[in-house]
Amino acid sequence: MLIQKQVDTELNPAQFHLLEMFSFMKQQESINELRAVLYDYYRQKVDAESAQLEEKYGMNEARIEEILNMHLRTPYK
Repeated sequence: MLIQKQVDTELNPAQFHLLEMFSFMKQQESINELRAVLYDYYRQKVDAESAQLEEKYGMNEARIEEILNMHLRTPYK
C-alpha cells in the first residue's frame, strides 16, 4: 500500500503569475518561447550584477581565476 503525503505550499505572487501564464499555453513552442524570455531576463540581471561587482571590487576573469587557485588552507604540523 502506497501512502502519499500531501505537502501544503504557498506560492509567492510571481510564482502564481507564472503558473497562470503557463496554464494558457497549449503548444510546446509557446512554452519554450516564454522560457527563453525568462532565461534572457535573468541573464541580463546576472550580467548587470557582474558588471557592478567588477566596477566596485575590480572583479574580472583574471581576479576570479586567481581566487579560485588560492590555497588558503590551514597548514598542519
